[in-house]
Amino acid sequence: MDRTIRIVLADDHPVVRVGVRNMLAAMEGFAVVGEAADGDEAITETLDKQPDILLLDVTMPRLPGLDAMRAIVNGPSTAKILLLTSTITSQQIIEALQIGARGIVHKDALASHLQTAIRTVHTGDYWIGGRRVVNLVSALHELMQQAAAPQHKTYGLTPRELDVVGCIVEGCSNRDIARQFSLSEETVKRHLSNIFDKTGVSTRLELALFAIAHHLVTPQA
Repeated sequence: MDRTIRIVLADDHPVVRVGVRNMLAAMEGFAVVGEAADGDEAITETLDKQPDILLLDVTMPRLPGLDAMRAIVNGPSTAKILLLTSTITSQQIIEALQIGARGIVHKDALASHLQTAIRTVHTGDYWIGGRRVVNLVSALHELMQQAAAPQHKTYGLTPRELDVVGCIVEGCSNRDIARQFSLSEETVKRHLSNIFDKTGVSTRLELALFAIAHHLVTPQA
């Protein structure tokens, strides 16, 4: 049998930690041996528990995730670091990989990607863009090309929120959106509330017009 993969989980949101811990507990071959709520604790727990994998939130209090990672990779730990994030740019991914990250998992994709990402990183490969990467140089080259390309402003919207915006532009109801992305209607409502706050609009029509005017989506012909 394969050896159990020992994991330290570092995220400042207790709900995220509970969700990830329960997710891993339901999967064979993983053991969460430590948890941290900020960057300093992430360093301490990693050095103390010496895990195989550190799941590290990019945005952390007291010490940001990338700074914590820099301290860890420059120390005696041999843990492979997999970053968790809600949103990240190509330039930030490049920086993270250059510091020593082995992969990035978007929080919206945890249920579908986390297990594979951990096993991929544990065996020595990288996890970038939702896929296994063996040739890091090639992947970095692609990311640098993306970072150099003009970027549309996203107003802090996550990829899932942008998906919802696209559906609104197409005239979908909350029920339609829920079915398309296997979400509850309550979750769709929360996404819409967050989207309204970030974009400063208050109705679905205003959101659709805002999205088209600011190139958040490409309307269908």
